[in-house]
Amino acid sequence: MQPELSKPLVLAVDDEPGVLESYKVVLEDTCEVRTVADGIAALHVLAHEDIRLVILDLRLPDMEGLEVLLRIKEMDEYLGVIVVTAVGDVKTAVRAMQAGASEYLVKPFDIETLQAVVARTLERQALMKEVLYLRSEVEGYHAFVDIVGRDENMLEIFELIERVADSDATVLITGESGTGKELIARAIHQQSHRVQKPFVAVNCTAIPEQLIESELFGHERGAFTGAVQRRIGKFELAHGGTLLLDEIGSMRLDMQTKLLRALQEREIERIGGERTIKVDVRIVAATNADLRELVKTKAFRDDLYYRLNVIPVFVPPLRSRKNDIPLLIQYFLAKYNRQFNRCVRGFSLAAMDALQTYDWPGNVRELENIVERLVVISKHESIQLRELPLDLQSSHTPLVEQLEQEGYDLRKAVQQFEREYIRRVLEKTHWNQTLAARMLGIHRNTLLGKMEQLDLR
Repeated sequence: MQPELSKPLVLAVDDEPGVLESYKVVLEDTCEVRTVADGIAALHVLAHEDIRLVILDLRLPDMEGLEVLLRIKEMDEYLGVIVVTAVGDVKTAVRAMQAGASEYLVKPFDIETLQAVVARTLERQALMKEVLYLRSEVEGYHAFVDIVGRDENMLEIFELIERVADSDATVLITGESGTGKELIARAIHQQSHRVQKPFVAVNCTAIPEQLIESELFGHERGAFTGAVQRRIGKFELAHGGTLLLDEIGSMRLDMQTKLLRALQEREIERIGGERTIKVDVRIVAATNADLRELVKTKAFRDDLYYRLNVIPVFVPPLRSRKNDIPLLIQYFLAKYNRQFNRCVRGFSLAAMDALQTYDWPGNVRELENIVERLVVISKHESIQLRELPLDLQSSHTPLVEQLEQEGYDLRKAVQQFEREYIRRVLEKTHWNQTLAARMLGIHRNTLLGKMEQLDLR
């Protein structure tokens, strides 16, 4: 069952009590309405509560409605304001629109018109937040289009994603850099009931320490030197959706305390602000660090660790699932052939063997980068061993040369050759023991015995 999101908070400003009461009654099904009778009270409420929309009468007892509007826009230029004016004062309404009002209504207006204008303005504000998020993220965005893998460990991850995606349980994704942790976080979001809301990713290592609080929680105008206008933080941008806290292990302790409070209370405060803002986000954290070790050394709060580690997901390194390498290569070849209008069909046997022998310290990200580079620079339909980077070529030193360099005697050399040959056949058959035994010309039980003897798993 999907959780019900809190109603948006609307501020109605009018000096007629009957009008204020009618706003409450007409909008009660879709909004929570605060009411005040003058401009000063309105500005006070705006400074202390998370108002999503203002309905502002332009004739107020203490100050001009246009002045109130201008001061609202100074506080938050993106806040939606519907101005209300009497018949015959449309010129003032036009001036208000030029000053930043979202819509205007002329008294008297009917219920359906009010409801439609409020709904339209709130929808526009939600779209504006998404635009703000996309502007902030698009330059640094990079992720695979899809998860690729048929390794047993990856299949288990796919099943886990399906089981937990539609809950709101916090997920902690661990694994080495380049294994695709953000991609898995996106997959969880895409299969959840939050899919129509934003997916917001924050790389905690990419943000200077002095800016991380503002990045997460936002700040008010004048909160510190350089804060020339209000900034909406990632928690607010992700409202209703999913927030990925990537490389959470790098966060300093004082920020961990503030993050823990936000997770527990489901509310935040902007820097320099006085009001509490309710947020509804599903948290997914990711790290390549061992958080349990960081907890032991007091570098990471144990209560935050337990709060994050509700659903643990470990992404294996590429070297432990090498049978996925051919599949990933074909995927990236197709992707970059389309992108660069090339027709590279594959790799020579020697080049493919080198790719499968290499240990890939940079994991899937390193493999993708190399395939992309080779698609761009290769002059052949089939990429040759000599075109690979030197570190990959050196990993393909012929086995006989390796054995000779390491000074193996004949018995050990034969044993090592047998182990390497059986391993390669097993990898080519995706560790199908029956098929591998058939290719090797031996009984499956003989193969199992050799795997045990040669420590092949």
